[in-house]
Amino acid sequence: GKLDRKNEKKYAELIGTKEAVAVSTGTDADTLALAVLYDYGAKRGDEVIVPSLSFVATGNAILHAGFIPAFVDIELDTLNINPDRIDAAITDKTKAIMPVHLMGKPAEMDKIMVLAKKHEVLVIEDAAEAHGTIYKGKNVGTIGDMAAYSLYVAHMISTVEGGIITTNNSDYAEILRSLRSHGRSC
Repeated sequence: GKLDRKNEKKYAELIGTKEAVAVSTGTDADTLALAVLYDYGAKRGDEVIVPSLSFVATGNAILHAGFIPAFVDIELDTLNINPDRIDAAITDKTKAIMPVHLMGKPAEMDKIMVLAKKHEVLVIEDAAEAHGTIYKGKNVGTIGDMAAYSLYVAHMISTVEGGIITTNNSDYAEILRSLRSHGRSC
């Protein structure tokens, strides 16, 4: 409704993206962002690169969306995905990289974006715990193709339960709004 769109617009402005799409949970934000890949040729059983350390919801969302998580080791000093190990994990079935900004610490997005461009895969930032996190002068959630946030009570911005996806791609936002509404245009 109008209230949702108003709040989505405010959140997009807060993060610094063109679009924000509200959903039920942060896990749904990850799942629906991944589901957008199907509109661009992905198939069930394709792979998504993800760090080996994250909250279980990240891997569950990949499985729920019909993909296979391809786990990549982390850096011990940041606990985030090691970008130097991503290239070796990418196969012809890889459709996305999902870095997690764990505990509000930004992943090494510059290197990740270079790899994504090289391999022509999307980047979906799991920013569940990273509201307001800055990476080299940019808000996380504005760097990849989409970002998924959690509004759960344990996170920095809370509506007790909920999630939101940010993107600068209006086509992705339209697909996301349809997905959250069972295929209806809303």
